[in-house]
Amino acid sequence: MLAAMNTLAFDTCFAACSVAATWRMPDGVAGAYRFERLERGHAERLTPMIGEAMSEAPFGFSDIGMIIVTTGPGTFTGQRVGIAAARALSLATGAPVGTLSSLAVMAYTAVAEIPDEVEGKVLAVAVDARRGEIYFQRFAGPAWSALGEPELVTPAAAADRLGASDAVVVGSGAEVVAEASRKVGGSVSARIVALEPDVRFIPDGAVRPGSVLPRPLYLRPPDAKPQDGASLGRVS
Repeated sequence: MLAAMNTLAFDTCFAACSVAATWRMPDGVAGAYRFERLERGHAERLTPMIGEAMSEAPFGFSDIGMIIVTTGPGTFTGQRVGIAAARALSLATGAPVGTLSSLAVMAYTAVAEIPDEVEGKVLAVAVDARRGEIYFQRFAGPAWSALGEPELVTPAAAADRLGASDAVVVGSGAEVVAEASRKVGGSVSARIVALEPDVRFIPDGAVRPGSVLPRPLYLRPPDAKPQDGASLGRVS
């Protein structure tokens, strides 16, 4: 887990909320973690979970070296909740913000849960985005670096990107990708279909602070359009 400095990380992109406050100790990494599965209510739970984790950390908000937030893909509300919190905390503490995709965090979580199954294989994350599409991103070990940016694609297109590689696909869209892969002769196994991002598993050095405040990674435009002339600013 990240701990090159005092860090506060959180994710609210899908059907869970996770928080990690981490710090370096002489004998390794230490942290205070929270994880809750929830379909809604991220805005109500994120602040208390941050408070709980920070109450167990040996540093205060003024000593945070970096704030880390997932920018998406995910639900529109979930993305905005996390990014608004990161922006507010950055402005209040002066700490820079580092970002990564929610799918990357899911990949790191999967590696922690099934390390033997993914070793030596391509690891893909596929999340049901509805309308016959999935959020998709591929990773390769041993550092589990991304093999491309997050995409909104059909299961057939995801199977095409995996090709004939020996791959493991995780997430709520894993089974449809595995089925599409089998139809074209691929070798893909579907695992951990109920996987959600858990920021406790972000590896040390995986995130660098950015120079600007984070923005949501919208891979699909929202169904509801903001009213023209609305007086309240929106995260965009």
